[in-house]
Amino acid sequence: MNQLTLVLPFALPNAELAADLLKVLQAPALAALLSRTSSCNLETFDNPNRLLPHEAWLAHALGLTPAAHGEAAQAAFAVQAMRGYGLAPEPGGRYFLLHPAHVAIARNHVSLGDLRQLALSEADGRALFDIARPYFDEIGQPLEYGDAGTWFMRADGWSDLQCASPDGATTQDLTVWMPEGEHARAARRLQNEVQMLWHEHPVNAAREARGLKAVNAFWLWGGSQAASVPAPASARCAASLHAGDAPGWLAALAEPARRHASPNSVLAEQADAIVVLGGLIEAAQAQEWGMWLQQMQALEADWFAPLLAALKEGRLGRLGRLRLVLSHREAWLDCSTSKNAQRKFWRAMTLNKLKAS
Repeated sequence: MNQLTLVLPFALPNAELAADLLKVLQAPALAALLSRTSSCNLETFDNPNRLLPHEAWLAHALGLTPAAHGEAAQAAFAVQAMRGYGLAPEPGGRYFLLHPAHVAIARNHVSLGDLRQLALSEADGRALFDIARPYFDEIGQPLEYGDAGTWFMRADGWSDLQCASPDGATTQDLTVWMPEGEHARAARRLQNEVQMLWHEHPVNAAREARGLKAVNAFWLWGGSQAASVPAPASARCAASLHAGDAPGWLAALAEPARRHASPNSVLAEQADAIVVLGGLIEAAQAQEWGMWLQQMQALEADWFAPLLAALKEGRLGRLGRLRLVLSHREAWLDCSTSKNAQRKFWRAMTLNKLKAS
C-alpha cells in the first residue's frame, strides 16, 4: 500500500476544552502519529457553502464538487449515493438527498435534531415514505427510497438551490442554514405540505408513545446532476473509499464490501485508500465529551495502534505513508507520517496538535 488517509470528523475537540480532555486521553499511538510527521498543517475553514470541513474535503477528494457553470457550489453527493443504494438516476436528472428529520421550535430559534438520534426504523421510514411519495409524484419531483433515513428527490429545475449538510446544520440556529436561491420558497412550500401529511399520523403517534421524537420535517441537500455516462470510480479518485460508523449516505459512497472498515480489511487491499470514520460526530455535536473520550480510546485500540505497528514493522500489508485528516467545525488538521518519520526519536510524543484552534 502506498498511502492510507484516515479522515476523523470531530477528532479535534473544542479549543476551550482541549487541554482538559487531553490530560485524560490515553493515546500513545496517536501521539506518535501526530508528533513524528513528515508534514502537518492546520487549515482554517471559511464555510461559504455550509458544509463541515470533512464533508468539503471528501467531496473534493472524490471529485464530487459541481463542475457545471452556474450550479450552486455545494458537495454533490446525491447521485453517487443513489448508485451506492442500487438506484439508477436518470441521465440529466438533478437529484437531492432527502432525510426525514425532527425540527424543534424554541422561543428564539428553530433547530434540527441530530439525525442519528431519530432512531427511525425501516418500518417507520418506509411508512412515512409511502405517505409522502404520491405528493412528490403529483408535483413532478419523484422520490426514491435508499433506507429509512436516506431518500432521494428529483428536481431538475432546482440547480440554483443552495443547501447545507444536516451535520453542518445540527445544533445551529436554522435561520442561516435553510436553503437559499430562486427555488428556496418552493422548497419551503414543499416542506410545509409534507409536515401536514405527517402531522399526527399514526407512525408519529406511536413513536411519541415510545418516547421517540416525531418526524415532522425533512432535510434537503447534496444536489447533483446525473451524467449521461457515469464516470468510473478510478476517474473520480485514485484511492478506494472505506467507511465506518458513517451515516447511510456516506457509507453508500463506498463499495458494499468497504462499508465496515477495519485496518485488516483496508490494508489487505494493498492500494491507496481513504477511510472515513464517523463515530466521533454524535458525541461532539452533543457536547458529550465523556462519550467522545470513550470513542477516542476505542480508535486508539482499533486503529491508531494497529496502523502505527503496520507503519513501523511492515505488518498488515505494505503501508508506506499514513495521512491523518482530523477536523472540527472550523478547521482540519492534515498530518502525514511514514516509517522514516517515525524514526525521529528526538521528537517528543504528545497530543498537543489536537489543541488546534
